[in-house]
Amino acid sequence: MDMNLKEAFLSRWRKYFGQAELPIAFYYAEDPPGALQMRQPEAHRCVIADLARIRRGESLYFDVNAIGCPGGKRYAGFRRELMPGFEHFLSCGIPDKMGGERYKKSPELVKRALEYLPEFEAPANYIVFKRWDELDEADEPAVVIFFATPDVLAGLFTLANFDEAEPNAVYAPFAAGCAAIVEYPYLEGHAERPRAVLGMFDISARPAVPRDRLTLAVPISKFERMVGNMDESFLLTSTWGGVKKRIEAQVAERR
Repeated sequence: MDMNLKEAFLSRWRKYFGQAELPIAFYYAEDPPGALQMRQPEAHRCVIADLARIRRGESLYFDVNAIGCPGGKRYAGFRRELMPGFEHFLSCGIPDKMGGERYKKSPELVKRALEYLPEFEAPANYIVFKRWDELDEADEPAVVIFFATPDVLAGLFTLANFDEAEPNAVYAPFAAGCAAIVEYPYLEGHAERPRAVLGMFDISARPAVPRDRLTLAVPISKFERMVGNMDESFLLTSTWGGVKKRIEAQVAERR
């Protein structure tokens, strides 16, 4: 990766966002550099919970067996099949056979919703996650993921729209937590006009993140533009200065 981009972001992040949590990044590789392999879990486990380790500074990579949830395997691009009866699982369930999450009104509606899901196949056997400050020259980040509080998210949202005339430079698809930070933003990176993806609204994934965090996942090409725009944006204004003070106060309270 471009180490100048790495350092430019780190210096500007501290300047404008203080000690707010650094983002993590991911990419696909056949020979993951500078990361530890995630072990196969013994039971069902949400991959969002595993990302807490990356957010703390560990560098990890996953293959299909290291992801402990069928949905996680799918949304990382390692498998396409859904569990049998998925349309009932996501909706009302089957009496005496299967509980339902009730995220959709009916099995029929789930079937229709599945028609909108993108096709996605991982381009390599491993997905590598590192915190931004842990990246080195051998890494090729595809997506940058922020776990952000509302004030930080407001800044990122505004920055993502700074050089865009069309008002939807950020969008929020109905998706699993892992899909919102992996599948959708990865595919956006191949779009003519890459957008950032707002996420972590998945009720099942919410217990794996702090209660005051959502995610913004940004394709690297979009992220590079955002970094380049920081020094001429609203981040220079006294308006943002007031928000930054509140961000810094919140960080201090957590310590």
